[in-house]
Amino acid sequence: MSKDVSNLDSVLKGIKEVILLGQNVNSYRDLSEGGVCQNRTADTLAPGFTTVYRHKVGGHRFIDLLDAASSVDPNMRIRFASPHPKDFNSDVLHLIAERPNVCSQLHLPAQSGSSSVLERMQRGYTREAYLELVDRAKSIIPGIAITSDFIAGFCNETEDDHRETLSLIDYVSYAYGFCFPFSLRTKTRAFHRLVDDVPEDVKARRHNELKSALRASSLRFNESLVGSTQLALVESVSKRSPFELAGRIDAGVKAIFPKYYPDTSEIQIADYVALRIDSCTSQTLRGTPLRRSSIVDFYANTRLRDELLP
Repeated sequence: MSKDVSNLDSVLKGIKEVILLGQNVNSYRDLSEGGVCQNRTADTLAPGFTTVYRHKVGGHRFIDLLDAASSVDPNMRIRFASPHPKDFNSDVLHLIAERPNVCSQLHLPAQSGSSSVLERMQRGYTREAYLELVDRAKSIIPGIAITSDFIAGFCNETEDDHRETLSLIDYVSYAYGFCFPFSLRTKTRAFHRLVDDVPEDVKARRHNELKSALRASSLRFNESLVGSTQLALVESVSKRSPFELAGRIDAGVKAIFPKYYPDTSEIQIADYVALRIDSCTSQTLRGTPLRRSSIVDFYANTRLRDELLP
């Protein structure tokens, strides 16, 4: 695995962002080369999390993949999707904290804030274990952007269960999140063993309340960035104005900004731009481009600036 990634140096030359994509991507384990990696401790689940899957031994784990991919080019951003909270042990969190080019964004699908609902879903964790993971991630990676998924109206969900989900959203302050009303699907445990007993109008109301809570959470997160300088990767011309560009900051939030640097030179697609955040909505940041930058230069300057602060 590591050899394969390192051989991509020439292929990835000039690439600004790579997304490691897979179902439960952080459960990755490559057994094709055999042997147990000696450079890190044995793979462990996040504290308080369990799994019904058989533990795999040997081979390369997600942390090895993330380590190798982020070492290809320090100016190439690395993101990954879609992970499962159970596999975010402290080793993975510390690696993210150590590598400026690994985006400080964690997608932690909670699905519900109620331990009883989580048990019926067979998620393998409680509300308390999930929140301990959130607190640990925020401690290890200051400023981390946490995103999530939620289901409204799962089987036997009560109003108390729903309120627990709303309170979890409020506590975590997600950068953004996604929510969906529950729908029963064939070939699932819920289809065979549970009853879809939450009325559709109740599901719709709870779904709307979750959406409102997530919008409020996103707005709080974005407001916390106003006045800061963020590194944005330019992705496209803004859909609303040919004189503005759109990009994403490290946290994955979209930013809109003028297409010219202060010296009037034009910003190019795929530039990294140091961006002062001036205002926001729940979905979008607006900013002023300060200079062309790179991941290495931006975070070196950020560290230097922080050291000079009282």
